[in-house]
Amino acid sequence: MAGTLFLIVFGGSYGLLAAAGVFTVLVAVGLVPRFAGKTHTGARVVLYEEMVILGTVTGCVLSIFSRYCRFGAWWQQRFPDRMNVLLAAGNAAQAVYGVFAGMFIGCLALAIAEMLDSIPIFARRISFRHGIGFAILGMALGKLSGSLFYFWAELHRAAQ
Repeated sequence: MAGTLFLIVFGGSYGLLAAAGVFTVLVAVGLVPRFAGKTHTGARVVLYEEMVILGTVTGCVLSIFSRYCRFGAWWQQRFPDRMNVLLAAGNAAQAVYGVFAGMFIGCLALAIAEMLDSIPIFARRISFRHGIGFAILGMALGKLSGSLFYFWAELHRAAQ
């Protein structure tokens, strides 16, 4: 019993420490206020920050307690003839999530690079005056095509 309590306290503490690190990075680069500024919705910054925290906590809970969060098993028991509907909905949800997660990660990477002023310094050093938007778009398309190839060729299965 004491060992279990020890693991619960220290595991929870390390989880909170890791989450605090993630939130610190997001606050340091000013990603949420920047999104609010670009979309002209500055009055909702607190709501955006709360949604980031809620999403992170929900992701942590679902990944830790994944054995108890299996909606598909519940659906299959109740509606065995309609499993295709759940699979189609799951695929659509994964596609939507993938698009938004990719945009978020891309914006986070660019915000970190901009915070470090690496893009303007690099552009100045190589005398790159025009077309920086195309360069960033090219990097994004390269990342997209690499990700699509990774999943199309099922390279993630080979790693397991």
